[in-house]
Amino acid sequence: MTTAVVGAPGTPRRYFHSLWLLSARDLKVRYSTSALGYLWSILDPLVMSGIYWFVFTQVFHRSGVGEAPYIVFLITALLPWVWFNSAVIDFTKAFTKDARLVRSTAIPRSIWVNRIVLSKGIEFLCSLPVLVFFAVVAGAHVGWGLLAFPLAILVQAVLLVGLGLIVAPLCVLWTDLERTTRLVLRALFYATPIIYGVSDLPGIFPELAAFNPLSGIFTLYRIGFFPGQWDTLSVVVGVAFSLLVLVLGVLVFRRLEPGVLKEL
Repeated sequence: MTTAVVGAPGTPRRYFHSLWLLSARDLKVRYSTSALGYLWSILDPLVMSGIYWFVFTQVFHRSGVGEAPYIVFLITALLPWVWFNSAVIDFTKAFTKDARLVRSTAIPRSIWVNRIVLSKGIEFLCSLPVLVFFAVVAGAHVGWGLLAFPLAILVQAVLLVGLGLIVAPLCVLWTDLERTTRLVLRALFYATPIIYGVSDLPGIFPELAAFNPLSGIFTLYRIGFFPGQWDTLSVVVGVAFSLLVLVLGVLVFRRLEPGVLKEL
């Protein structure tokens, strides 16, 4: 593995080959040391979905939050949230975890961010059978909006790459940002329409929620099952913001990369 990465010239073909090897290594290490293996990809969102389903349908009887079947409503946002959350957490140690390889590699060092996006994205795709299962069991209606699902995956990947190019180098230069990032993610979970929809928010909050890029992305995931969740402002802002973060990430990464290498 090390030889394939360290000696690779900076050609696109080599880059993507090395990216795949590193991502495959991450997945192999993750699952080879676990007795449950693949089940870990679905266990976390499944447990979270079960808890929120019980609270909002059995305890509070949903009180106008979300749409039925509520378990499908939850999972369509929880699965991509797990991808987002786990990727951002891994960004905080993207360079320090493999510092020796980062210093010696001959390919663009953005690969250490992109490998996380790809490996976590594969785990997300592997968790989709859970969504299919509950959609079938709960009798969820499937519409043409399901064609927006691949677009949601693409936009989320763009957003994550941009965030990774910002978060990863900053966490090397300022180590306290690792803990700060975890705190921000906890708050962001409740500020993102996961257990509720944008349309469930009162007053001016739907407009404010639209400026959270995840609102538009999760809308794209949901409209295949819940077309009433469509919110034009959220989707437009989500796509535009994700592209902006990617451009900003590239600029920040180029500026901080020399300092990161010195710190490592």
